[in-house]
Amino acid sequence: MPFLKITSSVEIPADKRDQLLAAVSKAVAEVTGKPERYMMVAWEAGSILFAGKAGPGAFVDVRAIGGLTPEVNGKISAQVCALLQKWLNVPGDRIYLTFMDVPATHWGHHGTTFG
Repeated sequence: MPFLKITSSVEIPADKRDQLLAAVSKAVAEVTGKPERYMMVAWEAGSILFAGKAGPGAFVDVRAIGGLTPEVNGKISAQVCALLQKWLNVPGDRIYLTFMDVPATHWGHHGTTFG
């Protein structure tokens, strides 16, 4: 926790993808104030139709235990969109993000939960 899952229609070589995920991990850890050792960032390739048109696009699912305030969400959105534009050339108007605050009792890790 936090967890981000990036789904994008843009193909990217594995080494570049890993660099992007590391940049996203670091940025979100800094914005949320959560330890990066608990950050998880996942990648999924997929087809995306946005506004009825194919092309580069991305969907980012953000989940965390607490801390997803309107201010933090805005900062995450700005930083993740900037990174996706830089690394994938996805225009900001073809990126959606969702934010979900998960109760600590509903998040498992290492054979237990955080709550």
